Amino acid sequence: MLEVYIPMNSWVAYGIDLILLFFMYSFAGWCIEVILKYIQYHRFINRGFLTGPICPIYGTGALLITVAVELLTPIEKAVGTTFVISFLLCGAVEYITSYVMEKRFHARWWDYSRKPMNLNGRIWIGNLMLFGLGGVAIIHLINPILFRWLEEPGMLVKELVAAALLAVTLADYAMTHLVLKLVKLGVENSTADSTEEISREIRALLSNRSMFYQRFADAYPEVIYRTDRVKRRLEAIKAESERIRREAEERLNSVSEKIEPTALIKAGLIEKQDRLIALTYDAGTASDAARELKAEIDEQKARLQNRPLAKIENRMRRTRP
Repeated sequence: MLEVYIPMNSWVAYGIDLILLFFMYSFAGWCIEVILKYIQYHRFINRGFLTGPICPIYGTGALLITVAVELLTPIEKAVGTTFVISFLLCGAVEYITSYVMEKRFHARWWDYSRKPMNLNGRIWIGNLMLFGLGGVAIIHLINPILFRWLEEPGMLVKELVAAALLAVTLADYAMTHLVLKLVKLGVENSTADSTEEISREIRALLSNRSMFYQRFADAYPEVIYRTDRVKRRLEAIKAESERIRREAEERLNSVSEKIEPTALIKAGLIEKQDRLIALTYDAGTASDAARELKAEIDEQKARLQNRPLAKIENRMRRTRP
């Protein structure tokens, strides 16, 4: 049974607990990201937009799941419901975050276009399933423990910790905003014709700055920058490729309609000859010479039909409309 501690004396106290919960899950998300990138690149990468060790998208997802399930608990509190809520809410958070960040800074920070069952490359079914399972673990396993821990410190201690974390995070965000503003200006002023060239320009731009700018360049090695010029070029290439494909299909269909393979003509001729023989040949009244000729024809037909090429021709003839 789901049991979540809610301070009954004050919703403000519950809000403080949610803020602390947000930072806990943001830190946990940062740890997950660092571990995954260490496995991929074999080096430490300080992930996230902020310099501090938090990834707010994880904290936001966990917070939304917690509140949504808590609101639905009087009506429905099954594990399946938690899974669906987590699946949908976290998927929406990831999609909206990707969309807003791309529109604002002309860059796509993650891309699942090559993954199966993805939606515009922003989310994909694999992550959504993990979000659902993670939400079940958060609500039914982790949150009850964390809320019990949050009962122990006094209210004043929790308020001070929450205030300090918020202040540091706001200062961190202000610095990050300057970095992202520089990235945006660099992308907008770039005259490069490919995302790879723009990425090299941005990395060179950030490497000449302070450690805060350099950290951001390393945090997202797979970022895809796209200016309006690059987008127009990609759309033109896509349209041209589609036009060439259509023209090739039309020419191939036209040629196939006009040209009939010799093998098919031969096969059709032999079939008509067989029908003619069947109409005129009678084994009971045929002469010895006619019987011998018929036997030779049957033998030669058998030899032809057993050849690999003949088998292919027969299949082509049967499938031809």
